[in-house]
Amino acid sequence: MSDDPELAAFAREHMRSVWAVELLLLLRRDAERCWAPDELVRELRASNNLVRDNLAAFQKSGLAVEDDAGCWRYAPAIPLLDDLAIRLEAAYRERPVAIINLIAAPPDPIQGLADAFKWRGDK
Repeated sequence: MSDDPELAAFAREHMRSVWAVELLLLLRRDAERCWAPDELVRELRASNNLVRDNLAAFQKSGLAVEDDAGCWRYAPAIPLLDDLAIRLEAAYRERPVAIINLIAAPPDPIQGLADAFKWRGDK
């Protein structure tokens, strides 16, 4: 992912697992649909806790929103987040192992510090 450091920083910060990538891409593919958590659990064949934890993280990150009825949809807070999700989808389709390795790699404390300052500057 050295060819797209912005995407690498996004993946490291917002994708805690391959399940998170799959969940985000599912939400994005049908952005108008509002998903109940149990529908996402069935669709991804994941656990309730895994889906709920990732949805909460996406909401905090500005990638998804929950409505009053408890259903979720893809809703990037700023266009840059949608652009990064598009790039993540393309990279995951073309080089899934590279994305998996990036997510699974232990955090680099220096890179984490650099990413923290970079993302704060975008706000």
